[in-house]
Amino acid sequence: MSEHETADITRVVDSVLRSRRSLRAYRTDPVPRELLAEILEVAASAPSNSNTQPWQIHAVAAAPKATLSAALLAAFHEGTLPPSLHFPDPLPAEYAQRQQDFGARYYQSLGIDVADMAGRARQTARNFDFFGAPVGLIFTIDQRLAPHSWLDLGLLVQNVMIAATARGLGTCPQVSFARFHPVIARHLALGEHELTVCGMSLGYPQHDAAVNHIAMPRRAVREFANFDGFE
Repeated sequence: MSEHETADITRVVDSVLRSRRSLRAYRTDPVPRELLAEILEVAASAPSNSNTQPWQIHAVAAAPKATLSAALLAAFHEGTLPPSLHFPDPLPAEYAQRQQDFGARYYQSLGIDVADMAGRARQTARNFDFFGAPVGLIFTIDQRLAPHSWLDLGLLVQNVMIAATARGLGTCPQVSFARFHPVIARHLALGEHELTVCGMSLGYPQHDAAVNHIAMPRRAVREFANFDGFE
């Protein structure tokens, strides 16, 4: 491959990576099954330890998505499932500060005051309708595996998002689905050892929605990377 070709590929790949956003507003246009299958086929090139490929993906649209969403929303409003375990309590200060910054930017883009708990709850509930996206994805893993296999699934999830972005689609990975595993397992008839890891909204972006244009800061390389032995 020539230097010119390498430079072209680098520009395209970097552009896709930098343009990916977690989108929370979508058009209602359906996503063709063939296009989704193409995205998943490309994403399946993700590496996994000893090629174990420890993932399953359940895609729902139209009526099945509406049925699942209704069940999830009912469970959310009932509030009988165990609380979320996304983060430890208390969250270490360094991470808590970034989480609070995200919340401020997120709710501001929606016109919701951070102190408006009812408004925040209504927005949280939108997770379970996949933010209105035409496609909902549920990612599961065999719960008999060790935690390292979850990294493999994470690589697949990232591939799905990048492949979708490259095709003009938007996504939002959603760990909020994890605590609703009993509901999801029942409605999707998951296998005995399947465990819900996360969900994902997928569809065509609603470009004029302010929530899709949140500028989230990223740490500089010098803050998270150490280099030793380089000139």
